[in-house]
Amino acid sequence: MLTRRLLGLLLVAVGALFAALVLMLNTYTAAPVDPRWAVRGDIAVPDGAVTVRFSGTATLLFSDGDTRWMVDGWFSRPGPLRLAIGKIAPDLEAIERGLAANDVRKLAAVLPVHSHYDHAMDAPEVARRTGAMLLGSETTANIGRGWGLPEAKMRVLRDREPVRVGRFLITPIVSRHYQFPQIAVRERALGKPPLTKPLVPPVAALDYPVGEAYVLHISHPAGSWLIVGSAGFEVGALQSFHADTVFLGVGGLGAQTADYREAYWRETVEAVSPSRVIPIHYDSLTGPLEGPFRGPVMAMALLSGGREATESFLREKALAHPQLQFVTLPRFEEVVLFE
Repeated sequence: MLTRRLLGLLLVAVGALFAALVLMLNTYTAAPVDPRWAVRGDIAVPDGAVTVRFSGTATLLFSDGDTRWMVDGWFSRPGPLRLAIGKIAPDLEAIERGLAANDVRKLAAVLPVHSHYDHAMDAPEVARRTGAMLLGSETTANIGRGWGLPEAKMRVLRDREPVRVGRFLITPIVSRHYQFPQIAVRERALGKPPLTKPLVPPVAALDYPVGEAYVLHISHPAGSWLIVGSAGFEVGALQSFHADTVFLGVGGLGAQTADYREAYWRETVEAVSPSRVIPIHYDSLTGPLEGPFRGPVMAMALLSGGREATESFLREKALAHPQLQFVTLPRFEEVVLFE
């Protein structure tokens, strides 16, 4: 009788733990940005204007009416369990939906800011579907080779060597990826060497190494901007650059120390003296491709922490710098960046 009762209690406990795990893997936290910064898409776009569309993480589509190019081009959203214990590959249906939502049929280039799965995994397929050149590091090129992309459709970037794409002049600046505060996580995510041979998916998420991490400076007759896709920095690397707008990656920033956050702000935003800051890479890596942006699921938020610190940091900077306009972009909608 006692054994049955203990077995019953054990089953109840296991069921409760399973229910809690399901809840934590399917419940999303709020995005760590001020809702008051949100703007809507522009219905009318003036001739010659530079526009941007945001798909989430660091996927950005830029256009001046003549030329369109994309950062990252990542639309797959593998779930937490698959990321942790399974293998991943580009989700062709999600890529099709993402390109359609951005009204994309043809691109001049797609450029991952580094080679982790949430930046570079889908880029070869995006390039294949749109006729784009795949621009990036040698590691990104090996991801392209593993997907069967022809060599003629890839170009390996060189540090501070500008690339012209239509009227856009793109300068890749080798920088550092966000430095995870947990040593074990940092070693697993950043310690793998660059790829020297093609990577053929499906593979584990961590089989996508960081490769080179770039900050992108873009100049155009209409204006200039900086894209910091990962919250890492090199001291003094941007001193010779100016940008009207900074797309500021803030993923994981709250989990770092206050000193790290201040150094990051100083070496990115303050270094280029912008008039506008647009946070990116703050949304869930496992959330739906469509709909409002969400923060990480509860399980990942508990493991990584720092969501509240990220939001507080950004709010404090907005209050301390009233001359800076803080903006968050809608998903997929076209927003005029420069008229």
